[in-house]
Amino acid sequence: AQPPPPARTMSRPRSFALCSPLLLLLLLAACAALCRGAPMAGELRCQCLQTVTGVIPPKRIAHVELIPEGPHCGVPEVIATTKHGKKMCLEPNAPWVKLILKKILTGSTK
Repeated sequence: AQPPPPARTMSRPRSFALCSPLLLLLLLAACAALCRGAPMAGELRCQCLQTVTGVIPPKRIAHVELIPEGPHCGVPEVIATTKHGKKMCLEPNAPWVKLILKKILTGSTK
């Protein structure tokens, strides 16, 4: 009787074993380069979690910022800064806020 043929084992080529750390390093560098240009996670959400519905006298407001809806937030946001530096989110559908926005957008100061 003939002896059985020697068992064949699969082994990785030596060149693959040497390239693994280099390949991993290259992949990490590529991921880091892609992530560098991505916006921060905090920027991808609505800034206004609650809105003020009560009327704020326009003379108390120093600055109004309108942020249109987009991929970061599904609703437009209106952020007012008072003359004392306090920021507050205004309800964009409130009639008085719409009036302020209209005046700002048309350039009217009356």
